[in-house]
Amino acid sequence: MSKSVKIGDRIIGGGHPILIQSMTNTKTEDIKATVEQINRLEAVGCDIIRCAVPTIEAAKAFKEIKKQVNIPVVADIHFDYRLAIMAMENGADKIRINPGNIGSDDKVRAVIDVAKERNIPIRVGVNSGSLEKPILEKYGGVTAEGIVESALDKVRLIEDMGYDNLVISIKSSDVMMCVKAHELIATKTDHPLHVGITEAGTIISGNIKSAIGLGLILNKGIGDTIRVSLTGDPLEEIKSAKLILRTLGLRKGGIEVVSCPTCGRTSIDLIGLANKVENMVADIPLDIKVAVMGCAVNGPGEAKEADIGIAGGKGEGLLIKKGEIVKKVPEDELLDLLRYELLHWGE
Repeated sequence: MSKSVKIGDRIIGGGHPILIQSMTNTKTEDIKATVEQINRLEAVGCDIIRCAVPTIEAAKAFKEIKKQVNIPVVADIHFDYRLAIMAMENGADKIRINPGNIGSDDKVRAVIDVAKERNIPIRVGVNSGSLEKPILEKYGGVTAEGIVESALDKVRLIEDMGYDNLVISIKSSDVMMCVKAHELIATKTDHPLHVGITEAGTIISGNIKSAIGLGLILNKGIGDTIRVSLTGDPLEEIKSAKLILRTLGLRKGGIEVVSCPTCGRTSIDLIGLANKVENMVADIPLDIKVAVMGCAVNGPGEAKEADIGIAGGKGEGLLIKKGEIVKKVPEDELLDLLRYELLHWGE
């Protein structure tokens, strides 16, 4: 079992539930936009958020951002050690650095000293695309073994400086290499692991690669916090991460939406309706299954395993509970009826 690490008011590792992370895509200097995005992400289930810190203004923005959000905020720093120090001084709950691109040992030590003074965790991040030349030469290119060696070298550097409040992140866009690297590193360290497939891609390819990679890793009991990296709205990352955890039985709660594939009998915009339902239920804290069906022929029967469902077609819609039709309404009222039922569930 990994060690516990406290990030703000959240704990990862030590057998605690796996937490979901994402990263803002606003300019961190734009405090209003960043706060709005963080709060939207929290509303759909984000546990920890990371913000890029490329400038002094971004580092200073942490002070005001922290006042307006409820979840821990992580500062993501590349190259300039002074930005890491400034972000911590302005309230960052954790920092993400790659000591290899921070510079000399003196610069890394300066960051460590401030982290130690404030007991701020450091996420040591290594990507397959940033491996050092000696590692690449030793292993003949990018390999799982090389990724692990590079990460553990950096961990040892920080530990030798007297600090071990660390989280490790090793990422690759090669799914099976990433899986192998996590299997290797899990036998060599007890620091918590942040798991993700980097540069996973667009909504479709990114979700498939992340689901396979994270599924294989998490199902082996490896990983303490995750991010689904997608090219798109960060809210999609949270929805996907929640579904991955729920599918693996690692998280309960949240509405599961099931829907039938379209066929020749479908006489409504089922694809659009299913997507609207999925978005609509994201912030409703129920642990139930909702079915979205495309016709009144098989809809009620196929929705039997769901707690509640809707089926539509030819201008009218059906509300179904446990396979039984309980109400018929005009099709354009179907979505509002479902939301009303969910908001008043159990009353």
